[in-house]
Amino acid sequence: MFSLLKKKFFSSGHAQPALPEAPPATEAAPPAPAEAPPTPAPAAEAPRQSWLNRLRNGLRKTGSTLTSVFTGTQIDETLYDELEAALLMADTGTQATQYLLDDLRRRVKAAKATAPAEVKGLLADAIAELLQPLQKPLVIGRPDGGPTVLMVAGVNGAGKTTTIGKLTWHLSHSGASVLLAAADTFRAAAREQLGVWADRNTVDIISQDGGDPAAVSFDAVNAGRARGRDVVIVDTAGRLPTQLHLMEELKKIKRVVQKADASAPHEVLLVIDGNTGQNALAQVKAFDAALTLTGLVVTKLDGTAKGGVLAAIAMWAREQRRAVPVYFIGVGEQLEDLQTFDAREFAAALLS
Repeated sequence: MFSLLKKKFFSSGHAQPALPEAPPATEAAPPAPAEAPPTPAPAAEAPRQSWLNRLRNGLRKTGSTLTSVFTGTQIDETLYDELEAALLMADTGTQATQYLLDDLRRRVKAAKATAPAEVKGLLADAIAELLQPLQKPLVIGRPDGGPTVLMVAGVNGAGKTTTIGKLTWHLSHSGASVLLAAADTFRAAAREQLGVWADRNTVDIISQDGGDPAAVSFDAVNAGRARGRDVVIVDTAGRLPTQLHLMEELKKIKRVVQKADASAPHEVLLVIDGNTGQNALAQVKAFDAALTLTGLVVTKLDGTAKGGVLAAIAMWAREQRRAVPVYFIGVGEQLEDLQTFDAREFAAALLS
């Protein structure tokens, strides 16, 4: 799930134990036994398989509309028309929908497909390829030993604070030390909620009742460095992009964090609610214009009919000629319901 310099926490595909550091170049490493290559234990695969099952169930509402298109017996214009309507209903957006349809037509012709069931598999390939640039592991750790600072933003109700709590749990259980900054100083419930996650994960939290959000963030970065923490996560108050004074406050928090650490924040993450469809894309554009986002977390994909919005986001990033990866997606309330985004897994689950 995370990469910490020399220590690998999780990959986006399968959980793996951390590898020991290589011996110095002057020493010859003992040869590995030829007859017993390492194989992943079934227990290590089980959590990911369980996640894939939850992902398929979560995307069923979006996928059912798409898969119903392939129940016929012919590949004709009617199929493409129905698929176009299904993609638009899934909030894929007009540009991504047209891109996928054009790509799919090329794939069908190249594969000489004759059955709708074959087209379904080719569509999964097309979606996976479009989404591939969104797949990237979150790297934790710095050569100078200072904390990796994650600044987390989002609109009200997107699941931002809960997502921070889950990320903290995963990081802590992967061996990273975490410090939380309660920079949502306007809503007492937000500080209390973050405090519960801090207690649950046995991590430190920097909080000020009614204090300045930028000051809290500044203190947290300095405290993280002084206490030798691996990660500092700054929880900011939820806001709408139309609330310009609050968007300016976000910019101020980022500037003040840079005063505490010139290289920070190392990640500026936006948490978006998958249920909001195209509105989520509008949020990405607005917050990116204000903060220059480095990554996304998409929550509440379980039960939504608008899971196609990830294709819309991928298309937007493609047009911008830059990478804004989706580090994590969520399909439920449990800790294990937040996992790394994998383009191939997502496409397969969508059309399963």
